[in-house]
Amino acid sequence: MAVGAGETFLGLDIGTSSVKALLIDADQRTIADASVPLTLSRPQPLWSEQNADDWVAAVNAGVAALRKSAPDAFARLAGVGLSGQMHGATFLDAAGRPLRPAILWNDVRSFAECAEMEKRVPDLRRRAGNIAMPGFTAPKALWVATHEPNVFKATKLILLPKDYVRLKLTGEAVSEMSDAAGTLWLDVGKRRWDDELLAATGLTVANMPRLVEGSEISAYLSPEVAAAWGLPGKHIPVAGGAGDNAAAAVGVGATAPGAGFVSIGTSGVVFSVTDRFVSLPERTLHAFCHALPNRWHGMAVNLSAAAALTWIAELIGRGDDVGGCVADAEAFAKSAKAVETAPVFLPYLSGERTPHNDANATGLFAGLRAEHGAAALIYAVLEGVAFNFADGVDVLTEAGARPKATMLVGGGARSALWGQLIADATGLTIDLAAGAEAGAALGAARLAMLAAGAGDEATVCKRPPMQRQFVPDTARAALLAPRLRRYRALYPAEKGAR
Repeated sequence: MAVGAGETFLGLDIGTSSVKALLIDADQRTIADASVPLTLSRPQPLWSEQNADDWVAAVNAGVAALRKSAPDAFARLAGVGLSGQMHGATFLDAAGRPLRPAILWNDVRSFAECAEMEKRVPDLRRRAGNIAMPGFTAPKALWVATHEPNVFKATKLILLPKDYVRLKLTGEAVSEMSDAAGTLWLDVGKRRWDDELLAATGLTVANMPRLVEGSEISAYLSPEVAAAWGLPGKHIPVAGGAGDNAAAAVGVGATAPGAGFVSIGTSGVVFSVTDRFVSLPERTLHAFCHALPNRWHGMAVNLSAAAALTWIAELIGRGDDVGGCVADAEAFAKSAKAVETAPVFLPYLSGERTPHNDANATGLFAGLRAEHGAAALIYAVLEGVAFNFADGVDVLTEAGARPKATMLVGGGARSALWGQLIADATGLTIDLAAGAEAGAALGAARLAMLAAGAGDEATVCKRPPMQRQFVPDTARAALLAPRLRRYRALYPAEKGAR
């Protein structure tokens, strides 16, 4: 479809802690943005839930804020894109109403159901490209079938979080490849629902949304929603969109094979784009579709990245001075002798995903001595997270998906020491992008542009300008090498001592 001058595009990111709304123009300049907080419920240990209609209310509140801030620009809206937290299960009845609170990605009640799925489908890992983990969607459905049979019997449709929002905005039940790849119901290589994986949880394709690519039109805003948003009579397309990490990749231009990013958020991610399906489930590589056609990605995930820095800052009574903590670590790291004798930190404060898939893994400091002060501990935490990224890069390399052009993104990207440590530990040359914290909402808005015909992939999905580059330092890598070997010996020892 043709897009006129002055048109604007909306990216909506349905996160766990908030919904972010971003309005951009055709040159991708930010016109207005808004963030609306969400609450999370933990009614029992291991559970994590949200009310699905809270996402819709937050979207409407975010849109209202954008309209108030930039009414004329919002009135020129030409496309909407969605990104969102992955893996969540929203159980809907025949009328599209939620039957229970949505079970989120960080809910880990379904360990037994993971084992049951692998028993029912012996070649599950080959079919799905991934190991069965409680974070994924399918085991959650099996848990509901076992423990809440009346809810499961009434379930006609299961949607991921952003796709429930889409249903309420358009009236259409649609998902796209990157988010669907995290359900354990998708044949990731063939980009289609897998009948046997669905049958293992008592479901069929009739219980699933139809699938599109993330850059395609999935549906249009319903007349009712368009009118409520002050856009009566407008026929506004909604792009397929993406899961949060794939959307972030689109937002930083990681779209070509070999492109990727290292994200230092609460958790950590190494993301690498491929032109073929790659899989290494035995080492907990996430093998997913990208949000763009004919591309996939490998993703290594660690569960405590910036969260580990926040933890040590709070532990030493400096939770309101994280920046000062990092500055102390930078001063500490200037001494090779200090680094050589610093404690080694295992950052498994919330269990671990890649490469161990061990929810019971724990963090620890090894080599503590009386002379070690707060700066040594902070440095060890930053280094331990960098070593965790090194494990992730090794897994990607083994799978044939080592990234070649890598960017550093996320809140932790503000630390030059951390960026250099990751480069030295992984051997990757890493670019720090301007706007490194732009996030998934920009990727969603870019997908809206593609779906609306406001440019092709080459012009819409450009890499942002680079601020600086972290090149592996041979001498520092040699200093870190024996510490990395010691780090890798800690997990087997910790596991054996349980």
